[in-house]
Amino acid sequence: MKRRDFFVQSLAGAAAHGALKPGEARAAAAPPKTTVALVKTTDRAFGVKEVLRLVGPPSPKGKAVVIKPNFNTQDPPPGSTHNDTLRQIVMEMKGLGAKSVAVGERSGPPQTKKVMEDKGIPALAQELGFEIENFEDLGPDGWKHFNPPGSHWQNGFDIPKLMADAEYLVSTCCLKTHGFGGVFTMSLKLSVGATPKSLMRELHGARTTHMRRMIAELNLGYTPQLIVMDGVEVFTDGGPGTGKKAEAGVFVGGTDRVAVDAVGLAVLKHLGSNDAIMNTRIFAQEQIQRAAELGIGVDGPDKIELVASDAAGREYADKIRAILKQG
Repeated sequence: MKRRDFFVQSLAGAAAHGALKPGEARAAAAPPKTTVALVKTTDRAFGVKEVLRLVGPPSPKGKAVVIKPNFNTQDPPPGSTHNDTLRQIVMEMKGLGAKSVAVGERSGPPQTKKVMEDKGIPALAQELGFEIENFEDLGPDGWKHFNPPGSHWQNGFDIPKLMADAEYLVSTCCLKTHGFGGVFTMSLKLSVGATPKSLMRELHGARTTHMRRMIAELNLGYTPQLIVMDGVEVFTDGGPGTGKKAEAGVFVGGTDRVAVDAVGLAVLKHLGSNDAIMNTRIFAQEQIQRAAELGIGVDGPDKIELVASDAAGREYADKIRAILKQG
């Protein structure tokens, strides 16, 4: 039996190992150490390029690439993914030999089509030659159902087959707080835009109980090969669409969602954020804690290797590293 094949831990915390059946959630065992790139820049094209160079993710050559952005609303960054960031990721994937590129999203509460149009995504798609996949328009056959043991979802959850079965998936998220129960919204919470709107009542209804754990569990339905987080501008309070804005001037990237979000939380702590961020240790945040329990990513700051490309980046990385260690 391969080490990566296991059943999700039960609510009691026990794990039963075994081969997974089709449609069951799968999470890779957390690696002993993972690289996270920290690029100090306000140039989004450069930030994307440097993340790729420093992380060295698997090659997309000959593969159908799916990009999952943060288009929850059409609010300007960091309320949504900056078009310059998306543009550069598409260009990099094509330059590295991707067979095709598709951008998939489910916005909410606004209609996805309207959000895409307001952001100019159809025009960008025509210019760069990528497909748009509106998850809000998917029929029953477009979704894959997951109901892992120990899940806090009443009857499991659905993920678009395009993401669940993707040959190569890129998650590109913003760096910000979340004022409606999530606490923060980075790479792990990007998963909420990969579920049907019909599940939002259940998720929002669990705001004071299991909401953060449920967010983490959604990540069992897919695995990105690359995560690119745009932290040029961030929300230190409020969010997800609007909030207290600050300039961090940083790009964060990696292949481990927990590690990337942990670094993002350290950036917020460095800037000074709300009580939910400042008064909770990074690996005690429920999204982080649950995702680590499930093997979605690393389980502590000692498993994260920060890398930077220049003196300014290395100086900044030293500060973030110290915050990570403190929690």
